[in-house]
Amino acid sequence: MTRLSSFASGARDTVPMLVGAAPFGVIFGTLVAAGPLALWQGQLMSLSVYAGSSQFIAVGLVAGHAGLLVIWLTTLIVNLRHALYAATLLPHVAHLPARWRWTLGFFLTDETFAVMAGYYQRHPRAPLGHWYFLGSCLSMYGNWQLWTLVGLLFGAAFPQLQSLGLDFAMVATFIAIVVPQLASLPHFAAALAAGTIAYLGQGLPYKLGLMAAVTVGVMVGLSLLRWRAGSRERVEEAA
Repeated sequence: MTRLSSFASGARDTVPMLVGAAPFGVIFGTLVAAGPLALWQGQLMSLSVYAGSSQFIAVGLVAGHAGLLVIWLTTLIVNLRHALYAATLLPHVAHLPARWRWTLGFFLTDETFAVMAGYYQRHPRAPLGHWYFLGSCLSMYGNWQLWTLVGLLFGAAFPQLQSLGLDFAMVATFIAIVVPQLASLPHFAAALAAGTIAYLGQGLPYKLGLMAAVTVGVMVGLSLLRWRAGSRERVEEAA
């Protein structure tokens, strides 16, 4: 397999995620068009921030005249999950030069993480895996820019786009991301614990319930992984 074919494979395998993210980008564009930000600022946010949920939250906080510090802290909390994604994928990219790691880190999203987690499970030692990674990243990035632009251009002319229920497409996308990861007890328990805490803490300000859910989910998952590893060691010693 060549670099180009690996790159193309990464882009191809990300297509289902592109379809799910498209309405999300359109909705973001329409929200910007209906809010206090200029259209170019909305597109610049997609180009430079490139974090859908944080962009939605930031636009809402700007519309509510929130202070810069509140906006910064809130979006930081929401995006902390990306640190977990990066830590999971780091063993597969740690050998790459810094320019590769920084580039892939910037483009890493929920959807790309799902694609890459599955890829590295199937090909843990792929020599050209970073080109596959890059193909997934750039296809998702271009997709987000395109649909943001569509939303910006048509948001003012068709404000009813915000009320069509298109946001359910992103919910469906996240379901598609999570469900394949629930094959093992640690993953299932982590998802169950995180979901429970997220539900109980949904009324907390600044998305603190989400941060608590992430923390509890990670702790539960890691605890079960360590317990399972210890059980295996005891069985091997007994044998």
